[in-house]
Amino acid sequence: MSNKITFIKKLSGWHPKSFSGLILAGFLLASLPLMLSLMYSAASINQLAKQNRQVVYKAEQIAHFSRLLIDYATTMEHSVKLSSILADESLLKNYYQNREKFRETLASLSTLPLTPKQGELLQTIDTAESTIFQEVTAQSHQNEWRVVDFSPLMDSTQSFLNHGDAPIEREVGAMQEMADQANRIIIWLLIALIPFVILLAFGFSILIARPIRQIDEVIRAMGNGNLSNAVRIKGPQDLQQLGDRLDWMRLRLLEIEQQKSTFLQHVSHELKTPLTSIREGANLLSEGIAGALTTNQEEIVRILATNSIQLQKRIEDLLNFSALQSEKVVLIKQKVALRPLLELVVHDQYLAITNKTLRIELLCPDISMTCDEQKFRTIVDNLLSNAIKYSPPGGIIKLHAMETDRALRLDVIDFGQGIDNMDKEKIFEAFYQGRRAPQSHIRGTGLGLSIAREYTLAHGGTITLAEQEEGTCFRLEFPLNQNVAAE
Repeated sequence: MSNKITFIKKLSGWHPKSFSGLILAGFLLASLPLMLSLMYSAASINQLAKQNRQVVYKAEQIAHFSRLLIDYATTMEHSVKLSSILADESLLKNYYQNREKFRETLASLSTLPLTPKQGELLQTIDTAESTIFQEVTAQSHQNEWRVVDFSPLMDSTQSFLNHGDAPIEREVGAMQEMADQANRIIIWLLIALIPFVILLAFGFSILIARPIRQIDEVIRAMGNGNLSNAVRIKGPQDLQQLGDRLDWMRLRLLEIEQQKSTFLQHVSHELKTPLTSIREGANLLSEGIAGALTTNQEEIVRILATNSIQLQKRIEDLLNFSALQSEKVVLIKQKVALRPLLELVVHDQYLAITNKTLRIELLCPDISMTCDEQKFRTIVDNLLSNAIKYSPPGGIIKLHAMETDRALRLDVIDFGQGIDNMDKEKIFEAFYQGRRAPQSHIRGTGLGLSIAREYTLAHGGTITLAEQEEGTCFRLEFPLNQNVAAE
């Protein structure tokens, strides 16, 4: 029993050396039963053909010897009659010669497969011929010539000839029975082989499809950014080697991803230091610390302050994205009033809103929610920044919040040129820039929406692109009540 279990384990763990070898082995195993069935059919047909040739040959021999018996008997009768009429013993010489041939033919017939009826007729022929021979011999010795009656011999030989088809009929019946039996066996073989071949085909299709499915799952996981699991492909050796190459690629991508994260962190930190100095300098100038400013100088300082804020947001996006890539989002939840938080986000974007002379329509009832305040503020800030960027000068941006079934729904709506249909599926991907990105001297990083989505998902919410005839509407659906403990 243990040897049987060991054999089954070895068989289940067996893999061919190549994918083509697996396909060839499956084809051979699936076609082998059919080939065996064809070989059996060919052997049965060959046996029937051989037996048919033997039957035809034996039947032809029986018919031939039967005709010879009649010919010899006729000649013998003629010789005896002629000798009796002429009373000449010398004329019996022809009789004795034909009788010898008659006996030889009779002996040959006795060796052939005959029916019981033919055997009786052959015995009757032998007896009749022996009786005639004794009578002819006695007349020859006594020199008394009279007519010898050959009718019993002639009748028995003719009857034997008439029954010459009996062996053929018997052999044909036997061949028919053998053909029917072979046909039944072939039918049962086919009935048994069909499910067997289907089972073999199903088994080998699993063996073939399983490593391909594993490779497909690995490629999909790598395409989705899941690089944590080692790649192990079970199957033919060439597919296992392909799995090793994919695992090498996974490790290489992890290394590149780490290098990218390190680069982003270093660059972001290196940029924040001089940017802080620029912002402080712009603030000092705007406050008149270095002296009174002219109108043109104030405009230049305002431009410096606005763009430094935008640049700081881009750097913060890079830092947040780098943190998201390197570790799981950690939430510090607390009770937060929604309207004051939205007003604070709008205030932070005051300069950008003023530059484009935009109007903000904020509709928000008194709603309190449990969330990570800093991350929720980042979510709304990124959505509002996106709306400001795509809104036309002098336009309006709507922030509409409402409570629906113990959840918050916040719509951030702008009336710009909208999002191209081909961009809708990719708009939340990191670093993706849409086809309708506005022409500006400061381009976005393409990280704002990606970070907003990750933070929303961490809170158990969703962020989607709602249908709208004009412009764009991002809809944020957020659970209002969550556990306050850190996650």
